[in-house]
Amino acid sequence: MTRIGNSDLDVFPLSLGGNVFGWTADRDASFAVLDAFVDGGGDFIDTADSYSAWVPGNSGGESETIIGEWLASRKPAGVTVATKVSQHPDFTGLAASNVRKAAEASLARLGVDTIDLYYAHFDDETVPLEETVGAFGQLVADGLVRHIAVSNYSADRIREWVEIARRTGVDLPVAVQPHYNLVHRNEVEETIIPVSEEFGLGLVPYYSLASGFLTGKYRTTDTEGQSSPRAGGAAKYATEAGLRIIDALEEIGDAHGASIAATSLAWLRAQPTVAAPIASARTVEQVPDLLAGARLDLAADEVDRLNRVSEWTPTQA
Repeated sequence: MTRIGNSDLDVFPLSLGGNVFGWTADRDASFAVLDAFVDGGGDFIDTADSYSAWVPGNSGGESETIIGEWLASRKPAGVTVATKVSQHPDFTGLAASNVRKAAEASLARLGVDTIDLYYAHFDDETVPLEETVGAFGQLVADGLVRHIAVSNYSADRIREWVEIARRTGVDLPVAVQPHYNLVHRNEVEETIIPVSEEFGLGLVPYYSLASGFLTGKYRTTDTEGQSSPRAGGAAKYATEAGLRIIDALEEIGDAHGASIAATSLAWLRAQPTVAAPIASARTVEQVPDLLAGARLDLAADEVDRLNRVSEWTPTQA
């Protein structure tokens, strides 16, 4: 178990990503994945109110609805659920009234009284940050949210959020969710980790497996014949530099009897301030690798080797 920042949230050190629920995993497949994750010891689920509005026929909130139905059906003990606001088509942005309405809508879809961890999904510079910070603080004061977090915020804006919260006496954020993995390191390590260390924030990185590239499945930039909707996002990393990372992951993983994916997640867990990487599974068969990645501890020299082999990989969007 691991503590998220300065909060009282003590969670399994791997968060199951809910972005696939209602997208590449239907209700039954999602239930099966959630069952397998919890049966294997997992207890931390990540979603957002906008998942998966991009799918034709969806309107946003499908992932939360599936998770809510699963929670009602299974009644699991001790599961921590994180969700986010700012991108739902009906609740766009971070104006105070919108944050409140979006939170109430998420609570209804999830079927819970309180959101454990509530993220500002993307910064909204059209709204004064004081207004957004106050809105999140009010949600905590009113018992709708336990803890506050930010996602996709710059270090400067995180620092500004904390300063406003301290000045106005509202709850501080406890976590930050950045795009971070072995092929996307530079910005996070240069700016986000230092501010996380400064304020005691826990990192909960998304794209932990680089859209599947860090599973070792994609070893060419040619996506012809690939049926996965994420194939293009993964295959772009299959450069000479990217494949050297895969080779190192495979060799280190073999020494532990672990997969490339599990080894990649173990590297991420070894980085400063990282509490729990986020990774998704659209089938039950993909869950064991995620669980193994939360339990695999790499030796210092193995972490150093992966640091070196990925050091010069350019940051990519």
